[in-house]
Amino acid sequence: MNTVHRKARYLSVKVESPRGRAPSIRDVARLAGVSHQTVSRVLNDHPSIRDTTKARVLQVMEELQYRPNRAARALVKGRSRTIGVLSASSSEYGPASSIAAIQDAARDAGYYVNTANLTSVDPESIAAALDHLMYQAVEGIVVIAPQVRVFDALENLAIDVPFVSLQSTGRLGDHALSVDQIAGARLATRHLIEAGHTDIYHLAGPQDWIEAEARMRGFLEEMGAQDVPTTAPILGDWTADFGYHAGRELLRVRDFTAIFSSNDQMALGLMHAFRDAGLDIPRDVSIVGFDDIPEAAHFWPPLTTVRQDFAEVGKRAIALLLGDLAGDTLEEDTVEEYRSTIMPELVVRASTGPPAS
Repeated sequence: MNTVHRKARYLSVKVESPRGRAPSIRDVARLAGVSHQTVSRVLNDHPSIRDTTKARVLQVMEELQYRPNRAARALVKGRSRTIGVLSASSSEYGPASSIAAIQDAARDAGYYVNTANLTSVDPESIAAALDHLMYQAVEGIVVIAPQVRVFDALENLAIDVPFVSLQSTGRLGDHALSVDQIAGARLATRHLIEAGHTDIYHLAGPQDWIEAEARMRGFLEEMGAQDVPTTAPILGDWTADFGYHAGRELLRVRDFTAIFSSNDQMALGLMHAFRDAGLDIPRDVSIVGFDDIPEAAHFWPPLTTVRQDFAEVGKRAIALLLGDLAGDTLEEDTVEEYRSTIMPELVVRASTGPPAS
């Protein structure tokens, strides 16, 4: 059977000057004219390094004020068995559920998890969060960054340990694994169309969020594939409050029979606004959400929504990361399975039905 040897992979480094972030082992290697393996051997006082090479590397370290990555040294002298999580917007249901799933999977594998939550997504904050994780001697990192601008910043930073991202932007190659958000949005939209709806609105998430963009794209693709005309999506902010205010505004036009909301919280706000106006759900308006938060089954009426398998996301992220750390030889079909997008599931409840005749 064909096999592939899994090795640690790294982001490319842009080191004209490391100012503005902590210098990395690759900065030292580039400026000293040696490989990063040579720098590692200098750090660990390996006897094979020539004195002239050692002196040149140490001089560059001093000039850069380089602080050695404790993770690299821990791997030689005793592993830390700690995984880092770089998280943005961890208060939202999706990122929070992903972190919980990663913690469970890491614990099952005998690893601890250290999470760095970004309070801002500017490049300086991202660099500081990565430095924090490196100083905690993490052996690998899971990036949970729903915003596009986080990946813009990561492209200009070095991650000196294996990593995997839970959002797919097409920029990080095979580092990414994700739930197929487009397919989930198409499932939700198709459900409404097959129920007989042709006047469907989409309440989207924030424009900068990768999942919001993917769900919007899925909605528009399915509407186009079914030859159903659509209006421009409404950009929301994930909150039930926004859903409520959007619902109050939509009541002024009433040119729709169904709404696909990009998450369950905004769907809750919509339902509140429509019930305040005396509308019946789903007789007057059908509503579909996304995420299947624990409360979704207890909305009134219970919410039709798209469920993501966060446990599977966590399991795959840790399996791929630990494979990189151990240098495991994995079967090719296993790698393909772990790297493939995870398909979401439509959960049909009482908030959707055919349009009133």
